[in-house]
Amino acid sequence: MDAAQAIAELTEISPQIEVAVIFDEQGAVEGSTLEDEERSRELARLGAELLDEAGRVRSAEAGGVSQVQAQLRAGSVFLVREGERRIAATTGAEPTVGLVFYDLRSCLRSVREENGAS
Repeated sequence: MDAAQAIAELTEISPQIEVAVIFDEQGAVEGSTLEDEERSRELARLGAELLDEAGRVRSAEAGGVSQVQAQLRAGSVFLVREGERRIAATTGAEPTVGLVFYDLRSCLRSVREENGAS
């Protein structure tokens, strides 16, 4: 399925997700729950930066970072990287972390399967 359809399905099956953006390695937004394109691009940019910074903390030999969760007072930010795609999502307070990561990975997988192995 395409990214917009995958995002719509994600928010249907995962009520914990408040906002989600799928983007590529260059930060181009492929799908978003946000109506505002500028906010979508900003979330993608910040998500990419957070993944990059987390990767710098780990050694290059570890193969980089594939997922990050940042817990804030009002909720959490989740990032998942699979292949060339990334997804950034926000939740409310006290999300079920494992389930959110599972749902985000499933979302990215559904887009990857539609577009081949990219």
